[in-house]
Amino acid sequence: MTHTPPPFPEQSISLSSVADAIGCQCMKQCYGIRLAHGLVIRIDVRVNDSISKQLDLLVHCVPVALHAAINAFWRFRQRVTLSRYLSATPSMTMFRALPSQILLLATLLILGACASSSDEAFDIVEATILEMQEAMEDGRVTSRDLVEAYLLRIAVYEDQVNAVITVNKNALEEADRLDRERADGQTRGPLHGIPVALKDNVHTSDIRTTGGAIAFENLMPPYDATLTANLREAGAIILAKTVMTELANFTAAGMPGNYSAVGGYGMNPYDPRRDPRDGRNDGRPVLGVGGSSSGIGTAMSFWAGNVGTETSGSILSPANANMLAGIKPTVGRISRWGVIPITGDQDTAGPMTRTVADAAIMMGVLEGIEPDPNDPATTTCSPPPENDYTAYLNIGGLQGARIGIPRAMYYDSVSVPGQEVYRGGLPPHARGVMDEVIQILRDQGATIVDPANIPSVLDPDPSQNLMTAGGSSVLFYGMKRDFNTWLASLGDAAPVSTLTELRDWNEKNRHAGTLKYDQLRLDQSDEIDLEADKAQYEADRARDLLLNGELGIDAAMAEHNLDALLFPGSSGAGIAARPGYPTVIVPFALTPSEFDPALPEGFEAKPRPFGVSFTGNACSEPRLIELAYAFEQATTRRIAPPGMN
Repeated sequence: MTHTPPPFPEQSISLSSVADAIGCQCMKQCYGIRLAHGLVIRIDVRVNDSISKQLDLLVHCVPVALHAAINAFWRFRQRVTLSRYLSATPSMTMFRALPSQILLLATLLILGACASSSDEAFDIVEATILEMQEAMEDGRVTSRDLVEAYLLRIAVYEDQVNAVITVNKNALEEADRLDRERADGQTRGPLHGIPVALKDNVHTSDIRTTGGAIAFENLMPPYDATLTANLREAGAIILAKTVMTELANFTAAGMPGNYSAVGGYGMNPYDPRRDPRDGRNDGRPVLGVGGSSSGIGTAMSFWAGNVGTETSGSILSPANANMLAGIKPTVGRISRWGVIPITGDQDTAGPMTRTVADAAIMMGVLEGIEPDPNDPATTTCSPPPENDYTAYLNIGGLQGARIGIPRAMYYDSVSVPGQEVYRGGLPPHARGVMDEVIQILRDQGATIVDPANIPSVLDPDPSQNLMTAGGSSVLFYGMKRDFNTWLASLGDAAPVSTLTELRDWNEKNRHAGTLKYDQLRLDQSDEIDLEADKAQYEADRARDLLLNGELGIDAAMAEHNLDALLFPGSSGAGIAARPGYPTVIVPFALTPSEFDPALPEGFEAKPRPFGVSFTGNACSEPRLIELAYAFEQATTRRIAPPGMN
């Protein structure tokens, strides 16, 4: 059976168009929620023609000619945003056209909004989980208020950044239920009533889980991921599923970060323009967003934080690109059951947030109290007491810490054994940033071990050198093995039963946009013979562990008695990924963007975010969180996306 693509949707008008019609600088309170220059609009939302809700929205208010209000609302009546993002079974729901009476009411609210203001209102932009909890405990806001305010931000800004694949149509009902629990004196913990988002490769049995692939566009998994169940048990609200690179960047070679056939191109909120250069002007962002997870929505304050997954760099690189804190845990800390895999050897989920404290809160919930019988790797590390990583939020955590600087390749270029070439090194602006970082660490009481090079980077024997290790079959072998196992776990819900069937389905439905960048990585994975190629896989896996772990991070840490290695940006993601070691990244700077080939004349580059990563041995998350938090509190350099407040 082939897939017939739906007609291209009419360009929807976002609530920002409504906001553009407002000729005032004003502030209005709605259930204690405040957005800068906001006001209330109440619209009627119908779901499946049977459920009618009143949704209170705060709309961004900017000074524009008032006469545009009538036109804006007329257009809004015809075409309402968010329609393609609402989850439903079996197909997507639509916001229905607004009745004229509602439009009139909204217009009157706009005209009267400038006279109202409140000093007690709560601003969700950049708000932390702790701040939200305090506001709910004080009665200033409810969980429903938070959900509504976040939905508004999605409505206002989603057209610019494309952070969302699906919105949870039950989010408001879930918020109401959790508000009732709070009113009855029952709170489940620090995530009670907090809206979060999941990468769209994490199972949610009541929200479609697409992996970004058209073959799975309507997949309703028969079970929740373990981490999803943990979040819900803790009282978190799954507000949305995020965009992602299709199948965690294992469909095609050369696919842009956060592109998928289902979600399209995610845009970097620090420069939400498309790349204008020849050969790259296919819709992709000019400023990379990282991948395969997405940090766009968290950077935009669409929710409190999100869960990403990483095989090699897919939490750290989007956190770096979107000025976020992120924890890439030790493989096995968080169950992978119910997460679309690449390989169990390296896959992990982890939190992406605006602060280290928020990441620590989410980390404790994601890990769970007991090992997951569906994922044997969850016995690798013991959780902290009461699963509480916030106990390690020590502002003095850098005092006496030993931090190593892996100069060779990660800071300075280094010669490749047996070749007349150099590899690695930082550009001047990044070098200046890291010099400042190192001085701050010293000022906070850390002992800097410089250099603390990775032995396998400098080994003169090409067979023992990380730079000359050559390719590895581990990811391809793991994809063939683990993806088919995942498909089998879906039972009758699986639209295809094997990787081979998926490839065939993609080819048959190429006309629907399944293969814009082809499917080389799926092809290479499917070529693997799990029996005939097992010996090569095992040899490659052993070499990965040796050069990246035993003779890599482990050797450097042991030689210098280190608490952590300090990597610029997400540059240490690869060496930590292969042995499955943890890293915590902290936002720090905006640095000049360099493009090759150059941008066309008149298209000025904007600065890009740049973070700092603390990497350690297996199961060292508590110490890494302590170091990262102390550094974050000493610097507080995160900046919200300009013009998006």
